[in-house]
Amino acid sequence: MASSFSFDSLNKAQREAVGAVDGPVLILAGAGTGKTRTVTCRIANMLERGVDAKNILAVTFTNKAAAEMKERIGGMVSKQAAEEMTVCTFHSLCVRILRNGIDRLGYKKNFAIYTGSDQVSLIKQIMVRKGGANSPYKPQEILSVISKSKNDSSDNRLERDEFMNIVATAYQNELRAQNAVDFDDLLVLTEKLLTEHEDIRQYCRELYQRVTVDEFQDTNALQMRLLQQLVGPPYHVCVVGDDDQSIYGWRGAEVANILQFENFFPNPKIILLEENYRSTNAVLHTANSLIKHNVGRRAKVLVSTRAGGAPVRVVSMPGDEEEAEFIAEEIIEEKNLLKRPWEDFSILFRTNTQCRKLEESLRARKIPYRMIGAQSFFDRREIRDVIAYAQLMLAPDADVALLRVLNAPQRGIGQKTAVLATDYSREKNKSVWEALCDPEFTSTIGAKTRAAIEEFVAMISNAKARVDVAKENAGTVLREMIAQMDYVAWLMRGSQTEKERDMRREGIASIIQQLEDYSARGKSLQKFLDAVSLSSEREEDLESKQGVTLITLHASKGLEFPHVYLVGLEEGTLPHKRSISEGTRDEERRLLYVGITRAREKLTLTYCASRKKYGETVLSQPSTFLDELDPEFIEVTSYDEIFGREASEDELSSFFDSMKDLLG
Repeated sequence: MASSFSFDSLNKAQREAVGAVDGPVLILAGAGTGKTRTVTCRIANMLERGVDAKNILAVTFTNKAAAEMKERIGGMVSKQAAEEMTVCTFHSLCVRILRNGIDRLGYKKNFAIYTGSDQVSLIKQIMVRKGGANSPYKPQEILSVISKSKNDSSDNRLERDEFMNIVATAYQNELRAQNAVDFDDLLVLTEKLLTEHEDIRQYCRELYQRVTVDEFQDTNALQMRLLQQLVGPPYHVCVVGDDDQSIYGWRGAEVANILQFENFFPNPKIILLEENYRSTNAVLHTANSLIKHNVGRRAKVLVSTRAGGAPVRVVSMPGDEEEAEFIAEEIIEEKNLLKRPWEDFSILFRTNTQCRKLEESLRARKIPYRMIGAQSFFDRREIRDVIAYAQLMLAPDADVALLRVLNAPQRGIGQKTAVLATDYSREKNKSVWEALCDPEFTSTIGAKTRAAIEEFVAMISNAKARVDVAKENAGTVLREMIAQMDYVAWLMRGSQTEKERDMRREGIASIIQQLEDYSARGKSLQKFLDAVSLSSEREEDLESKQGVTLITLHASKGLEFPHVYLVGLEEGTLPHKRSISEGTRDEERRLLYVGITRAREKLTLTYCASRKKYGETVLSQPSTFLDELDPEFIEVTSYDEIFGREASEDELSSFFDSMKDLLG
């Protein structure tokens, strides 16, 4: 098999990792050490050694990472081999397994996958039915607790809170009744299926003989148990990650998975990647001096291939307005002086509340910027509506989808009728769709509403028959159904601006075209809906946006920029005030470490003497993490020094006190 890579282009540790294709392997890949290249070369090496592509499984944490890995491997060996491999997320893998075996657990194989908005809608309905319409809990809060309980978190709020427990139990019962699962269930049910059914477990082990898991530090206890079910002796599993970049403990990630890997898979080969190709020596020295204060970590020291570099600046600010002003002015100056594009600059922050002043300052100077974390395409109302209609074409008994569009566009079936249909369905142990089709129910409502229901039922039934029986293109059927009900015109009447109308029209056209293309390639409506559900996890496309990047520290992981401004190095912000009570100070330190290692050339750390919070000025103290940075590559300065403003006696006193604390 032809290859476009050479071992000669790899460093010693990378070559060792690429050559280690047997048995359990733990690759500790520090930030910027060429992890992706190493992993793809290792898989390409397996293919060259004769491993069948069909027997290779690579698990990533985003769909984007999976697509990029396939593309790289295809360029190294062959596109055919890359296509024959299984490269996907944990959730995508679970869908593949469950589509073939979930009937063993009492579900039908055409189960629906409920994502964010579906789950919130279901929780809201349950809260109203259970007398919690005025509950202090938000649906998202209850869903978060449910998710943590499913993923083996130590959070025991369901046990302690009676109402929350009632809602959680009803939520799971509703999912089961609707033949639906949520994202957490995909993992829970797959682990249950593999644990309880040896034939399915053995089938998966024979199919996936070589397993690689990327970003292993982000796995949780449930995913580790799932991995153990997938991989049996002789344990040809390779996990790749960095315990120093484990920053998702708040959503269940277990750094212990990587720290105690030997307890899960015996006698692993452990390989350290420490040669960093991204950052300057000054940046890395600063990062190393910080992270060494974490206890229980796997020791590693990043070494830069780029000597020297500008010192890391620590800049004190009077307040957050000056902080935002300083950053915006300096970005303009550097852009003009060094002819840099806006995209070279990024501003990293701990919490979203820090962002407002920064945005105002950039807008005031007409600096273009891109906010990471805007509304997802799949979260938009019109997209969710169109997807709901597609779900009904496949399975009309999907209650959440049906109730979402029962009167969208308005067709004379109001909320009162929807409640009556829902109550009837529960009383008779039927789906809402079955209630709408039942003359016993429809005879109890007015003639006008009954006619509207009959028209709705006929439209959905006709569309389903065209796809199931006549085998027509599902996208074409959906397009014609959307046109038949005049959905777009109804949506336009509720849109405020021409820009909003254009965005909605384009979005609807795009999602329908995607389904048409999918169907034209011979892929089923079920597979399309699976792909949509699995794509609805937030994954930002940075390349499609322009301007200075504004991004949280958590979202910055995996990215890099020539110049990074990391703001808000204050006690209570970074480290976050919750870190003391929750015992997560080490994770806060890892979060700062991740932020520091995003910088390729220049890094500026800022902290403020005061910040505006809820309309009031609140005094701040410099982060104690600043005390842990080796001063050898640090340049300490202030807003007043940089802008040459004469400071008042009180300001000078405050500044020198903070510097004294910082430098010890």
